[in-house]
Amino acid sequence: MDSVDEGMCVTFLVRHAWLSMRSAVAAALAEHDLSVQQYGTLLVLREAPGQTIADVGRKVGTARQSANELITGMERAGLLERRANPTDRRSQQIYLTDSGLARLAKASPAVRAVEADLEADFTPTDRAAARAWLTRMVNTEVPIDEA
Repeated sequence: MDSVDEGMCVTFLVRHAWLSMRSAVAAALAEHDLSVQQYGTLLVLREAPGQTIADVGRKVGTARQSANELITGMERAGLLERRANPTDRRSQQIYLTDSGLARLAKASPAVRAVEADLEADFTPTDRAAARAWLTRMVNTEVPIDEA
């Protein structure tokens, strides 16, 4: 079995793969007037409504200040709304609006089509292994620097 250069850093390979995928996904999302981070935010909030800005920032890989700017722009576009957090007056919870859910529903097939194209040469076993590895990596708790 041919292998990737054993000297290549896995972290670099994952980053390079992400940048390539991000470019392809960004082009598909542009048709839906969404950025990759906006799409990720919609996904995160659909799966777990009511997260704080800090929670969203951690899950989409951005600092809290950048997440606040992202949320503000999406709120102005009518894609989500902030509500008072009943357990913490210092924070707000973020929820998708009907418009945000509709935009996510329209954009998701385009993203899935890009992913299908990128995975076209993978066997079902390769695809399952890659997804399992990525899911395991995502579920490993490593804090993102919010400085």
